[in-house]
Amino acid sequence: MSEAVLLIDDTEGVRTFTLNRPEAYNSLTTALKEELLGAMREAAADDAVRAVVVTGAGRAFCAGQDLKEHVELLTSGDPAPLRTVEEHYNPLITAVLHMPKPMIAAVNGTAAGAGASLAYACDLRVAAESAKFLMAFANVGLAADSGASWTLPRLVGHGRAMEMMLLAEPVGAEEALRIGMVNRVVPDGEALAVAQEIAGRMAAGPTTAYAKIKEAMLAAAGAAVEAALAVEARTQAEAGATADHREAVEAFVAKRKPRFTGR
Repeated sequence: MSEAVLLIDDTEGVRTFTLNRPEAYNSLTTALKEELLGAMREAAADDAVRAVVVTGAGRAFCAGQDLKEHVELLTSGDPAPLRTVEEHYNPLITAVLHMPKPMIAAVNGTAAGAGASLAYACDLRVAAESAKFLMAFANVGLAADSGASWTLPRLVGHGRAMEMMLLAEPVGAEEALRIGMVNRVVPDGEALAVAQEIAGRMAAGPTTAYAKIKEAMLAAAGAAVEAALAVEARTQAEAGATADHREAVEAFVAKRKPRFTGR
C-alpha cells in the first residue's frame, strides 16, 4: 500500500494537515489536491475542529503544481491539466478563505507557486528561518493562479506583488516578515510547533467570533465602505448573540478567565 499523500492529526481542537510527498517537495498531484480539498471541507463542517494548521513533510512546505504529472498529462493530450485551476485550485482556495475557523500555515521550507498561494490564503503564516516564497508561474510560462493575484497584493501591496510575479525572485523569511507576508519567523524545525501552539490558543477562544471576523474581513476586501459597514453590523449582531459573548462579559465583570465553547 502506498503512503498517504495527506496526513491528518487532531489534538485538542486543532486539526493539522501535512502535505506528505517529501521526496517531491510536497508538490501537488491531482490525488493530493483532491484529498486536501475534501479534507478542508470536512474540517469546515466539523464542530470539533476549532482551528486548522497546514504544513509540509520534510524540507519544503509545498513546491506548487507537480510539473512531472502536469507534463505527462499535457503531452498525452489529456485536457485535465488545463482544467485543474477550475476543478482543484479555485475550490481549494475558496475553501481556505471561507474556513469558518482560524487557519495557520506552518511554512517549514520553500513555498512556491500554488504552494505559496495556499499559505497566502491562510489567516496567519509562521515561517521557518530558511523558508522562501517564490512566485514561479512566469518561469514555466504560466499566469498566476490559486488566488495569488488576489491574496498577495493584499499582504504586500500591488507593486511588490507585481515584482514577485514578473521577476520570480525568491523572498526569504526575514524579508517576508518585514513586508508583511508572514506573521512570525522562528528557528528551523519550530514552525509547526509554534503554529500549533497559536492554533491551540485560538481553539480555546471564541471561535464563532473568529469566523465572523473572517467573514467581515473577506467581504470588506472587495466591497465599498457602505457594504463593508453593513457586513460589520450583521456579523457584530450575530457574534453579540452568542453564548461566548455573554460568557466573556460575565467573566470580565467577575474578574475571571472566560471559558469559550464556540457557541
